Amino acid sequence: MIIVMNHGATTHEVEMVCQRLQKEGFSIHMSEGVERTIIGAIGDKSRISLSTVESLPGVEKIVPILQPFKLAGRDFRQEDTIIRIGDVEIGGGQMQVFAGPCAVESWEQLMESAEAVKAAGARFLRGGAYKPRSSPYSFQGLEEAGLKMLARARELTGLLVVTEVIDPGSIERVAYYSDVLQVGARNMQNFFLLRELSKINKPILLKRGLSATIEEWLMAAEYLMAGGNYDVILCERGIRTFETYTRNTLDLSAIPAVKQLSHLPVIIDPSHATGKWQMVRPMARAAVAAGCDGLMIEVHPNPTEALCDGPQSLTPENFGALMNELRAIAEVVHKKL
Repeated sequence: MIIVMNHGATTHEVEMVCQRLQKEGFSIHMSEGVERTIIGAIGDKSRISLSTVESLPGVEKIVPILQPFKLAGRDFRQEDTIIRIGDVEIGGGQMQVFAGPCAVESWEQLMESAEAVKAAGARFLRGGAYKPRSSPYSFQGLEEAGLKMLARARELTGLLVVTEVIDPGSIERVAYYSDVLQVGARNMQNFFLLRELSKINKPILLKRGLSATIEEWLMAAEYLMAGGNYDVILCERGIRTFETYTRNTLDLSAIPAVKQLSHLPVIIDPSHATGKWQMVRPMARAAVAAGCDGLMIEVHPNPTEALCDGPQSLTPENFGALMNELRAIAEVVHKKL
């Protein structure tokens, strides 16, 4: 249930409500808005009557949570979540672009990519050090050597780093070198991994599973938030359908759907969604027009020689042209890029 505190409720009143609920076995999750404090209480509602809670000093009303995702839903937090990393914001009126190669292949390739995406105006460098691939014979990534290259590229360019974590054993290592940890589509429902990630103090970029419903996607986010990590970025990267022309089917309707259901920022990955570089730019433009909070785009200095996902990667020149197009659209939808 959601306990809405009165406007101007004191810190003592909030603490007394939390203590009473914790005494009855509820786990407490706070959301401090501009005007009111919201207390999310997860537990057995039969332990205490709603009238008892409503009678506590400072309580305005109680709102039952009808959706299965308690903390990720709009009932818990009406205002959009804004994730801050230093002076960079994700969500709200600010859009961010996460760009770079699918995989870190070499120092020269990574730096050429990093310099290109920074010159075009992106604030985040994406690159895979660990690459879970469908085939065991495909390039699996440079692992910690790749992480070290990403960290060095951050030092030289000032770009923030996002890279994928694939198992609980690598969480501490990936968190040490990166600013945002990505959970790939194949791991969206790896609940043990999500529980471990909920304990760290860094943002998590959660990709939608290959065939996941929006509710399943938000429930995966709920695992992270229930464990204490509220800095969750949702990433739509296309879902599997009967269509074979594109790599996946980009679900642009997920943007307004998630915006209605959840307060979490949502970004779009048109590279994995389409699998074709020619389609990345139009789908990226459409995503911004639909109201996304950011984009994840694969950029490679020489896509024809990429060790993975070359056909969906933009050249630095194409990426620069796209960024100029996105700024014009972002202004129309009252976003800043």
